[in-house]
Amino acid sequence: MIEYIRGELTEVTPAMAVVEAAGVGYALNISLNTFSAIQEKKDVKLYVAEQLVAGGRDDSFTLFGFATREERELYLMLKTVSGVGGNTARMILSSLSPSELCEAISTGNERMLKNVKGIGLKTAQRIIVDLHDKIESVGLSVQTPSDGGTPVPQINKEVRDEAVRALTMLGFSPAPTAKVVTAILHDSPDMPVEQVVKNALKQIK
Repeated sequence: MIEYIRGELTEVTPAMAVVEAAGVGYALNISLNTFSAIQEKKDVKLYVAEQLVAGGRDDSFTLFGFATREERELYLMLKTVSGVGGNTARMILSSLSPSELCEAISTGNERMLKNVKGIGLKTAQRIIVDLHDKIESVGLSVQTPSDGGTPVPQINKEVRDEAVRALTMLGFSPAPTAKVVTAILHDSPDMPVEQVVKNALKQIK
């Protein structure tokens, strides 16, 4: 599995980026969000999702690239929804920013999702139902105060991801682990990863 590709951005269009790394040029399908993030850069780091289509006359292996882990995580989640393939997921992430998509799912905003080309009412509803709990379990949901007070502080995603990886390697399931780690970091955003892991070990059942 390819985690990311770092190298020189030799070609870029709103739909594709070519990154040269160690003498090899990798063509990656990208969203408009990623295009906006990298178009002025010379050297880039793109997080990768691989798609293999086999079993027919036109077998294919495609790479999708994302400027952030968050966008890749949302892409992979979208693909778990019935009726949403790789290109549809990329279309959604080209039409909505990660924060807008999380807000639409968290608040059940079917209209926002239906505004994406190719997304009908039933697909929008499936996305909301299937992903609502998932995005909250990994700390991707957008939280806004209802009383006009101070916004909820954003969690440190690097600390969260590192803590979840450490706990997963210790044998704990990723989904409940991510939920516990996210809750800890919401309460203590500046807590170092080793302390997060220790606290999580006391709470995971």
